[in-house]
Amino acid sequence: MTEITNFRGDRIAPPDEMQGDAGVAALIQRVGERVRKARERKGIPRRVLSEISGVSPRYLAQLEAGEGNISIGLLQRVAEALDHRIEWLMSADDPWATDVSRMADLYRAASPEVRQAVMEALSSDSPEARRAHRICLVGLRGAGKSTLGAMAGKMLGVPFIELNREIEEHSGMPVDEVLALYGQEGYRSLEAQAVDRVICTHDSVVLAVAGGIVVEPETYARLLGHFHTIWLRTSPDEHMARVRAQGDERPMAGNPEAMEQLRSILTSRESLYARAEAQLNTSGKPVEASAQELVALIRARGFLG
Repeated sequence: MTEITNFRGDRIAPPDEMQGDAGVAALIQRVGERVRKARERKGIPRRVLSEISGVSPRYLAQLEAGEGNISIGLLQRVAEALDHRIEWLMSADDPWATDVSRMADLYRAASPEVRQAVMEALSSDSPEARRAHRICLVGLRGAGKSTLGAMAGKMLGVPFIELNREIEEHSGMPVDEVLALYGQEGYRSLEAQAVDRVICTHDSVVLAVAGGIVVEPETYARLLGHFHTIWLRTSPDEHMARVRAQGDERPMAGNPEAMEQLRSILTSRESLYARAEAQLNTSGKPVEASAQELVALIRARGFLG
């Protein structure tokens, strides 16, 4: 028997051959029936479907009879000709006999808030159980997430993770290079994967995330669902001053409107940051005092049990 391996070359135990063959046969039969029913609902002859899709009538006849093992590419053409999604023709749930497809469409069109509510309603775990003892600090750059997060983690005896460092370690390159190579979309994808890794590997952690994570609806919803979130906030002037105090002159370099842009970003994100469970204003306070307040807030809210 041919050995099956994954992309790393690790051997994967093959499924029972007879069971696998039966599963493939059942899938081919199901696809054929779905195509035939969809065509009949459209009221078009097989010849017309052949002309629209570019798949021969003979091939379509074999397919509908459950005898044709059609390629994904040709099945996609048939699905498009029927004005259907390809998954409708393949899924175990009949899209015409159940509400699964309708629910999926409604979920795709729903706002992040509604999606989160749906996930919480359908989940067998309570929100508290899903969040475990994970704490996530959100807020605009310069709010003190990394500094206060590290201090709070040490004071509370739990690990501290800065999400951008996690991304760098996993990708093998600095975040700036990630952005240059993959763009904002690529970075957001790596960011979402990093959040999932933290959820899978830590039940107790303090996490600091980049300020822009809140504009990615699905990633932010996942944070809200699996972490006790705290918005660290301060004034725009302090945001800018703290960034510059760290030796980063980029926010002001060659851009006299940088402060106004920062105010605009903060204003546009305030409603997103406000979705966090708790808030802590660090404006005008020494770092040590803010760290003590953060720890007191975490304990008072029972975020660590």
